[in-house]
Amino acid sequence: MEYLNYLLLVLVAFFFVQRLVPARGVRQITTAELRKELNDKNKQYIDVRTPGEFGTKNIRGFKNIPLHQLANKAGQLSKEKEVVLICQSGMRSSKASKLLKKKGFKQVTNVKGGMSAWV
Repeated sequence: MEYLNYLLLVLVAFFFVQRLVPARGVRQITTAELRKELNDKNKQYIDVRTPGEFGTKNIRGFKNIPLHQLANKAGQLSKEKEVVLICQSGMRSSKASKLLKKKGFKQVTNVKGGMSAWV
């Protein structure tokens, strides 16, 4: 029985760490790097925060697709262009990155630190 408890603990730890680790193949950039790339018309800029958060403060050029709607609206995005994702802290955009990778998007970028790091 004790062996089973250890196994359960290891499985829970594994799944917790799995959620925190960035998706394989997702490029991570800082907000400073984002500033240099903002004028690139070959990229799609997506803010996955809620409409309320987006309305309060946003970056020109970003389109708002809340995380909870992204799975249904991913078809509106081109798989041929890089998708740059941002949220408030980087957690939701990391989840969005994993979602898009699973849907077959090849070029996905997550902005580390999100809007909290945007000065």
